[in-house]
Amino acid sequence: MHSKRFSGFLKKTFFTLSLLFLFLNTQVVNAGDDVPTDDAAISAGDALFKQNCSSCHAVHEVVVGPALKDVTKRRNIAWLKDWVKNPAKVIASGDAYAKKLADEYKSAGVMSGFASLKDEEIVHIMAYVKKESSKPPVVVKKEDGGTGQGQKQDNGFVNLILVGLGVVLVFIIIVLGLILTILKKYILQKDDLTESDKYITNQKLDFSAVFKTVAFKLVLGVLFAGFMGKVTLDNLMSIGIQQGYAPTQPIPFSHKLHAGKHKIDCNYCHTGVRIGKQANIPSSNICMNCHSQIKKDSPKLAPLREAIATGKPIQWIRIHNLPDFAYFNHSQHVKVGGLECQQCHGPVEKMDVVQQFAPLTMGWCVNCHRETVVKAEGNTYYDKLLEAHKKGGKGALKVEDIGGLECSKCHY
Repeated sequence: MHSKRFSGFLKKTFFTLSLLFLFLNTQVVNAGDDVPTDDAAISAGDALFKQNCSSCHAVHEVVVGPALKDVTKRRNIAWLKDWVKNPAKVIASGDAYAKKLADEYKSAGVMSGFASLKDEEIVHIMAYVKKESSKPPVVVKKEDGGTGQGQKQDNGFVNLILVGLGVVLVFIIIVLGLILTILKKYILQKDDLTESDKYITNQKLDFSAVFKTVAFKLVLGVLFAGFMGKVTLDNLMSIGIQQGYAPTQPIPFSHKLHAGKHKIDCNYCHTGVRIGKQANIPSSNICMNCHSQIKKDSPKLAPLREAIATGKPIQWIRIHNLPDFAYFNHSQHVKVGGLECQQCHGPVEKMDVVQQFAPLTMGWCVNCHRETVVKAEGNTYYDKLLEAHKKGGKGALKVEDIGGLECSKCHY
């Protein structure tokens, strides 16, 4: 009797402990699956996504890899961490979902692993993806179907206005000519006209006589001298300026396609822009991250395949050149100053062939330092300086106020 009671007690205890274990295990899993929703995590995830993921993934559409909409609902965070760090390992483990992805996107190859990403960074990326998943996809309205007809219509409208103005001008000249003819006939019909009046009325304009006058020659000479002086001065001032320079590169790389259409972040290719003086020309290996699978047999990419095979870098032609005596640091302007690439390089994401957008002259740089406001708020480094500047009543703190116009800032 006692043994039966004891046996029943053990069964109940085991059952209770099992439920408790399952409950606690569920809580641990759910706690690990929580995706943060605060703005700081989402903002950090946005930057990480653009830097590491955007070249192959988008949230609402398929790029190279699958769309990531609601991926946090399909997979838990633990799985996503393993996948991001080492996709090949997850596939090799026999995971059914991973094998399905590999089969579906086998033409693009297995995703590169990001072992350097920390767990917290992956969670932040997923926070950004989750936030973007809740938004409707952005539909870009193309009024001209992407053919450029809208621009042609605008140009046609301007041309129509010019033609209309020309017609009006001709009409006015004709009307004035008719008025003069009528007035001339009316005056000549009068009986009291003297010979002098008739001579003046019948007189015709002699434009050749105007060209022979000393005054006309003097005015023409002054205008010619001024024009030649302006041309000479412009040419002298443009020495060393290559604004609009767009050389033919060994590979016809389109920023409009890569940075514009596919929204690949500048930092993905130009790896030094936030950490060093130079933005860096992307290595062949960076190009092959995508082109080992995409358009890998394109004849235009022959120099890229040759560079990989021989180990010799592609001879890209530098577009933006500064004199050796001028110092410019990309990280100082981009990371610390918070400037966008387009501020100096123009709308690169719209350029099929990149050209030098800004003059990059000393005057251009100095004007930027005079006009740019320092992002000092929230930066303790500038607290005392900002306080002293405000007491002086000088308005916003600009780069020129912190030594931005000193010669040694750029020349040393």
